[in-house]
Amino acid sequence: MIYLDYNASAPLDPRVREAMTPYLDEFFGNSRSGHAYGVRVKEAIERARGQVAALVGADPAEILFTSGGSEANNLAIKGLAWAHPRRKHLVRGALEHYSVAYACDFLARQGWRQDVVAVDGVGRLDQAAMARVVGDDTLLVCVQHANNEIGTVQDVAAIARLARAQGARVHCDAAQSVGKLPVKVDALEVDLLSLAGHKFCGPQGIGALYRRGGLGLEPLIHGAGHEDGLRSGTHSVALIVGLGEAAALAEANLAETTLKLATLRDRLFDGIRAVFPAAHLNGDPAHRLPHTLNVSFPGFDGNDLLASLPELAATTGAACHSGLREPSMALKAIGAPLEIGLGAIRLSLGRFTTEAEIDRAAKLIGEAVAVRA
Repeated sequence: MIYLDYNASAPLDPRVREAMTPYLDEFFGNSRSGHAYGVRVKEAIERARGQVAALVGADPAEILFTSGGSEANNLAIKGLAWAHPRRKHLVRGALEHYSVAYACDFLARQGWRQDVVAVDGVGRLDQAAMARVVGDDTLLVCVQHANNEIGTVQDVAAIARLARAQGARVHCDAAQSVGKLPVKVDALEVDLLSLAGHKFCGPQGIGALYRRGGLGLEPLIHGAGHEDGLRSGTHSVALIVGLGEAAALAEANLAETTLKLATLRDRLFDGIRAVFPAAHLNGDPAHRLPHTLNVSFPGFDGNDLLASLPELAATTGAACHSGLREPSMALKAIGAPLEIGLGAIRLSLGRFTTEAEIDRAAKLIGEAVAVRA
């Protein structure tokens, strides 16, 4: 199969697996133990913390390890709200990941007010609308760096400046952009930033939260005080080492990776348009992830189209609820017509995608569209 579903999960880089193996076999100690086994794994954890910090331009002490992006998002949002209960207003964009949206919804049921800011037809946040809703009672503004479905990249720094002028904190879900675009916390001007290892060829089940130094959070998991008291539980050392190695590899090859992915993404779209000129690009053509292509085939059903392509691993832009198909959350948010929303598929590339696979994928899609036309 041709794997074009990197936004869902990227394959583990063999170099990451190699780095992890000693901590699955030989070095299995607890980081809280004072003997040699514990010292060895503690050193490995702190080395990985430094690698993740370098990737996002943070101090190692500002990096907290979590079980993934969803936990990092929940810790950022709930942890900040519970630690600072006097400000009772939350603001988020309409394209946020479910782990952000549902965390905000949860707090709304507990007494916080919530505003959801709309996006335009290509998925960019309405900054004027954001300025209208952020006030002196706003605790947190949540801005996704890049959308997982349509790939649109937000001007996080501009929104952060707007929010911080009102004394609000800013959280950025950067799970899809880390490792594919430059992501530096100071350039983005954020207070909190989430990432997930399996999005950039690290292991599943591990992520991290950047927390600007001195910012108070209330933990979700109480216990023996691991991770500066904010994420208790025995460290999963192999996963942490894997995240660190993935971060180091991503940082070392970022410019090359970004260029390669954007070139392959455009090659794929050109190949599709050559056989189906009516193919419609969803998202911002100028500000988008280099590895994400969300394309609609008017007159076709995306689910049926992918079902006819067993050699292609990708996802559709529509969801099925109680037997009724409807466009995805992102496509509805940008106001995509029903025909565009139902005919969408998402093709996401990654480190191991080749030109041959891209050309083969375009050919397969072209053949499937021709047969069903």
